[in-house]
Amino acid sequence: MKPPPRGRLAELAIVFTKLGFTSFGGPAAHIALMRQEVVERRKWVEEAHFLDMVSAVNFSPGPNATELAIHVGQLRAGVRGLVVAGTCFLVPAMLICIPLAWAYVTWGALPQALPIVRAIGAAVVAVVSMATYRFGRAAIRGFFSIVLAIGASLAAFAAPRYIRIQPEIPVLMVSALLGALLRHWRGHGTKTLAFGLPVLFWGDLGRAAVRMLKIGATLFGSGYVLISYLQSEFVDRSGWLTQQQLLDTIAVGQFTPGPLLSSATFLGYVLGHLRFGGGVAGGVIAAVLATIAIFLPSFILVAILGPLLQRVRSLGWARGALDAMNAAVVGLMAAAAVRLGISALKIPDAARLDYINILIFLGTLVGMRAKVNPTWLIIAAACVGTLLMLFGIVT
Repeated sequence: MKPPPRGRLAELAIVFTKLGFTSFGGPAAHIALMRQEVVERRKWVEEAHFLDMVSAVNFSPGPNATELAIHVGQLRAGVRGLVVAGTCFLVPAMLICIPLAWAYVTWGALPQALPIVRAIGAAVVAVVSMATYRFGRAAIRGFFSIVLAIGASLAAFAAPRYIRIQPEIPVLMVSALLGALLRHWRGHGTKTLAFGLPVLFWGDLGRAAVRMLKIGATLFGSGYVLISYLQSEFVDRSGWLTQQQLLDTIAVGQFTPGPLLSSATFLGYVLGHLRFGGGVAGGVIAAVLATIAIFLPSFILVAILGPLLQRVRSLGWARGALDAMNAAVVGLMAAAAVRLGISALKIPDAARLDYINILIFLGTLVGMRAKVNPTWLIIAAACVGTLLMLFGIVT
C-alpha cells in the first residue's frame, strides 16, 4: 500500500536530507547515490524512468543533481514533493557552508582536512563506478547504444584538450538527434519549450542576488562551469572577490556534501560580511539570499518541464531520443568515474598509487555488491580518513 501524501512528504524529507549531508564528489556521485536510494532501495522510480530524468536535466540550465532531486520529489508527491525534495537536498550544504564561511572570515583560512576528503573521494569513485555499471545494464541495448556510450566517453576526454566547451550538451544533442532519426520511421512527436521568470532586487546585495539568479538560469552542463561564471561576475566585472577568495569558494563547494553550486552560500556570506559590511548577520542574510537565487530557476524549470517529460516519454521519436541520450549518459558517467579515480587513487602531485585509497575503493565496491547502503560506506571512509589525519598520515 502506498503511503498517504503526508507520509510521502516525510519520506522525501528524510531521504533527501540524508543525501544532502552525505552526497560528496560532484554531480556524477550525487546521481549515483540518488539512484541507490530511489531506484534500488525504495523502488520509487523505475530504472528506465530515472535514466530519462538524468538525460532530461542535462538539457535544462542549473545544477543537474539538484534538478534530479526536484524531479523525483515532483513525481513522488507533486508540487509539495518538488519543494520538499529540493529544499532538503540543498539545506544541509548551506548549513555546513555558513559556519565554514564564518571561520574563513574570522581566521582567514579554510580548515585542513585533506585525508578525510581523499578517503571519502575513494569511496565515491566506487559508488559512481557501480552506478555506471548498473545504468549500463539498463541503457545499453544493442550495437547502436554501445557506439553512443563509447563516443560519449571519448568526447568527454577529448573536449577539454581541443575545445573550450563542456561536452555534455553537444554529446547529448547529437545522441538525441541520432536516436530520434532511428525511431522516426515508426513514430511521430512534438516539441516543448520552457522559459524562466525574472526576479528583481535592489542595492549591492540585490545586484549580487541577481547575478546568482542569472547564473542559475543559464548554467548548462557540468557544475564546474560555475567557476568561469563566478570568475566573470564577481572577480573580473565587479571586483567583489579576490582571486584567492574565489579559489577558496570553489574549494568549499568541492569538499562539502551537496551540489557544487552550494559554493554560492559561502560566497554570499563572504560578500555580506566583508564586502557589504554587514557583519555576521549580514553574512548569513546574504548567504541565504545567494542560495535561494542560484537554485530558484531549477525549481521553476522542473515544475514546468516535469509533467511534459511524462508525456514525451510515450512519443515514438522522443523515446528514441531519450534512449540514445541514456546511452550517452552512461558514457559520460564512465568518463567521470575514470577522472575521479585518477584523482582519488593516486598520490597528489606524484606518479605513485595511493594504496590506502585503493583499499577503500575496493572495500566500498564489495560493500555495494553486498547491498550495504552507500551512506554507511562513505561514513566509514570518512572515519578512516579521520584516523589517518589524527595519526599524521597524509597520502
